[in-house]
Amino acid sequence: MEYLHTMVRVSDLDASLDFYCNKLGLEEVSRYDSEQGRFTLVFLAAPGDQPGAGEKKTPTVELTYNWDPEEYTGGRNFGHLAYRVENIYTLCRKLMDEGVVINRPPRDGHMAFIRSPDGISIELLQKGESLPKQEPWASMPNTGTW
Repeated sequence: MEYLHTMVRVSDLDASLDFYCNKLGLEEVSRYDSEQGRFTLVFLAAPGDQPGAGEKKTPTVELTYNWDPEEYTGGRNFGHLAYRVENIYTLCRKLMDEGVVINRPPRDGHMAFIRSPDGISIELLQKGESLPKQEPWASMPNTGTW
């Protein structure tokens, strides 16, 4: 068995690409438009997960955008995506500066949660050992649900 991808439906492809690529730092690795099916699939990977020449395909997040408007509810029922990050404090500060709400701040220097524009929970985990606790994170309360 081999892990391939996780699919999430998105209601606004441009807003989702801005969030996942420009803010979170994922990279688009492929895209497929289906005129007949009226949808677009965009596959994203973390920069550190990009395969080299001749290596097997990397696990991805598949953004599915249906061209005909639909309302998606229950994003939290999906569970969450998880990414290991080099410095959780630096990334959370960058995300906050770009207007992303940190729903569960990295109070422990190890874990934080944010949400995509479609309400998908994303867990951020510090690579290696937890960083020493520091402000403003250590005393920052949760915001909303995660």
